[in-house]
Parts: sequence; structure tokens; C-alpha cells
Amino acid sequence: MSVDLNHTIVHARDNRESAEFFTRLLGLEITGEWGPFIAVALGNGVTLDFATIPADSITPQHYAFLVSEEEFTAAYARITERGIEHYADPQRKQPGTVNHNDGGRGVYFMDPSGHAMELITVPYGGWDA
Repeated sequence: MSVDLNHTIVHARDNRESAEFFTRLLGLEITGEWGPFIAVALGNGVTLDFATIPADSITPQHYAFLVSEEEFTAAYARITERGIEHYADPQRKQPGTVNHNDGGRGVYFMDPSGHAMELITVPYGGWDA
């Protein structure tokens, strides 16, 4: 049996603000809008469907994205150019830097609705041999 994640809903204070923050940072595009959702497609066919809900109803989530070294470099440049607070660790104790876990690079930052976003260039545990 094959099971694939198709989409997930990302709660946002403002769905357009969050979708545009994400697309501008990662060089992606909004790929659809219907009902309360603004969709952004990822390279593996999964979409993030941003939905506006009351701010006090948002439970912060963690979203991690595997990107190429080139995509990481471009996104990290945008993070620093825009003055977005970022960290090498999920506990936010190493500000203003990236980590070098498993032979790659990683960075954590918050989106406009308080979700913890992570970019990594190598999956945790490294690449399969």
C-alpha cells in the first residue's frame, strides 16, 4: 500500500500574509485559492493550504522543509536581508546562525503566525548509503 501526504492546513492570522511570507522566502508561488484557503505547492506534490482563523485559536506547529544547498543559501540570504530572527537550534538558544548537523545546514525561524519553520539540507540521520 502506498500512502502519500497530499496537503495540510496551516492556521494563520492572515492566510495571504503567511502564504506570501513563505513563498517570498523560499522562491515559491501561490498555486491556488479556493474557499478560505491559499495553497502553496511543494516540490513533492504536497500543498500547504493556509487558512485564516482567529489568532487566539492558533496552536503553534513545527514545519520542516528539506531544501537543496542552493535553495538554502538563497533562503538564508532572504532571512538575513529581512532581519528575520533565526536560530541554529529549536530551543532558540543560538541566535543569528545556522547548524551543521549530519553534514548539512539547518536554520529555525518563526512565521507571522508563530509557527516554527525549519530549513535543512540533509535529512536527520544523513542520507541513506
